Amino acid sequence: MTRPLREFVHAFGLLLDGRPDEPQLLAQGSALLRTLVARDDWLPEAFAQPHPEHYRQYLLHADSTERFSVVSFVWGPGQATPVHDHTVWGLIGMLRGSEYSQGYVERDGAWVPDGEAVLLAPGGVEAVSPRIGDVHRVRNAHDDRVSISIHVYGANIGAVRRHTYPPEGGRRPFVSGYSNTVLPNLWDRSAELRSTAA
Repeated sequence: MTRPLREFVHAFGLLLDGRPDEPQLLAQGSALLRTLVARDDWLPEAFAQPHPEHYRQYLLHADSTERFSVVSFVWGPGQATPVHDHTVWGLIGMLRGSEYSQGYVERDGAWVPDGEAVLLAPGGVEAVSPRIGDVHRVRNAHDDRVSISIHVYGANIGAVRRHTYPPEGGRRPFVSGYSNTVLPNLWDRSAELRSTAA
């Protein structure tokens, strides 16, 4: 069931081994993520559960040297993030449902929307980073159903010091953490091997 995620994690690690510059990383990483979110049969149900009051961020994988992490964001109907930053590069792939991502820029000491919100539909991928735009607000595009996106970040994102940008101005530090206390087991291939045993 988790084979597509295991293959993605392996391929992403190999990509980082090549030490690409950020534009190459985001382009090639987007292609890998697009392949992962092109199918919706691999995410374990335990990492797809919404919360009635706020979105959830489930850790699916953290690289052993914290070069990257993979998370599922689960949005209940109408749920949204505050305006926030990441401080590292990130890729967002839409698995189920849809979400809006509204970029923000600082003008005269206030963070204001930058252009139109981007609608991410299943199979779509978007990039963020301090170099290309790192501050945004994301919300479930649906008021009547759950949406799920898969995010890849250039760090162990649950342990990164980040910021939210409240409407009244300024910025507030936060560390997101994760919604889960266990990880999906990507590495147990015993069922596959048993099924092909002679």
